[in-house]
Amino acid sequence: MIPLSILELARVTQDGDIRAALDRARDVAVHAEQWGFERIWIAEHHNFAGIASAATSLAIAHIAAGTNNIRVGAGGIMLPNHAPYIIAEQFGTLASLYPGRIDLGLGRAPGTDQATVRALRRTPGSDDRFPQDVLELQAWLAPSQPDQTIQAIPGAGTEVPLWILGSSLFGAQLAAELGLPYAFASHFAPAALIPALESYRTRFKPSAQLAKPHAMVGVNIIAADTDAEARRLATTQQMSFTNMIRGTRGLSQPPIDDIETYWSPAEKAHVQQMMSVSIHGGPETVRAGIEALVARTGADELIVVSDIYEHAARLRSLEIMAG
Repeated sequence: MIPLSILELARVTQDGDIRAALDRARDVAVHAEQWGFERIWIAEHHNFAGIASAATSLAIAHIAAGTNNIRVGAGGIMLPNHAPYIIAEQFGTLASLYPGRIDLGLGRAPGTDQATVRALRRTPGSDDRFPQDVLELQAWLAPSQPDQTIQAIPGAGTEVPLWILGSSLFGAQLAAELGLPYAFASHFAPAALIPALESYRTRFKPSAQLAKPHAMVGVNIIAADTDAEARRLATTQQMSFTNMIRGTRGLSQPPIDDIETYWSPAEKAHVQQMMSVSIHGGPETVRAGIEALVARTGADELIVVSDIYEHAARLRSLEIMAG
């Protein structure tokens, strides 16, 4: 089986709080390390009551401190929200604390709504500078030159591996041009998955970081001991997507027995389109689904979203995937 990784959203549940969400994320990483997962990434979101990972570099430090070998990183940092120099300092610090274990995935979306964008002091058109910002960040993380008057300290010389994240041809083409690994967000925006991967692979230019293309594909996987139980557990994520469509984002909700009582036909169609790259089932169903997705995409790695309300059930889901 190809490498499996985890995208961690640090979901805040109706019967928990932010500290519990972050501690659960760390516990997931501890178990994932034992089960052989390649990496665990934290996603930057802002002003979401149900997601506790806004201060992404701090959440990464919390998780890395509880583990020994698994790679930990950002999936991703929304770079237009930040000065590249600051991100170089933050991830240079992480790389100094946890050498050889830190990844830095970069996206250009704000990770929030437009009102919060203004609170972030994000300037108009900042996403247009994304390619230049990536190059600037890469330079801050490179070894310093003899005549360089400004350095990222920590940061300079750490050469933290960069990834480009995306859900369109833009990110695929940028990753190919810069010779960086590429992660496609098919776990919520699957429409351009195959064209983006084809574009990335055909346009790829080798770089100092990467000799050949490396494509990671996002997938929602809910595994349980039976197909029926997995379908029930999956209703938590289905309700979350439905709430997003309604503009009523909130805390993670317990699973329900019949999702048809929760969404309208139009909402169902919308959610199913967004979640079309999903696998829900028992061990055999999940194994077959993973094999089919890899065959269809040629993915070098899968990054899994396993949005399950109960912590023990989520751990069981990940254990089944790894087994």
